[in-house]
Amino acid sequence: MKIWYGTPTLEQLHLAQDVGVVRHLAIAFVDIGDDYLRARLTVADIHVQPYGILHGGVSVVLAETLGSTGAALTVDSSRFGVVGQEINANHLRPAMPSAVITGTARAFHIGTRSQVWGIEIRDERDRLICISRITMAVIDRPT
Repeated sequence: MKIWYGTPTLEQLHLAQDVGVVRHLAIAFVDIGDDYLRARLTVADIHVQPYGILHGGVSVVLAETLGSTGAALTVDSSRFGVVGQEINANHLRPAMPSAVITGTARAFHIGTRSQVWGIEIRDERDRLICISRITMAVIDRPT
């Protein structure tokens, strides 16, 4: 079942997200399904921590980008906005430079005032790197 308000396209997502940290980290949306969003990045030197593996904060940025974008796509943006309330992440496996990681976000709950999204981040061998959950508040847009 399609969960989106309207019909989002990858081109729209690229244009809307081509700013700030998403652009800096080279996060790219790669798929929109009826009930999920997918984005990926190739781990580079800017993504690693001192031990030379993917920085956990980068995984969280990828997860939050997917969850908050997904939440925003389920509401009428002329009337509502979405803002993050809480995010958590479990880092399960390291990713090394040149690894391609892909995050997939799916909603657990889409309510009128809150949403909860789950995000799985996997490497190119389909190994689970990180799991995350984000809670979003749905707020009225100021008039």
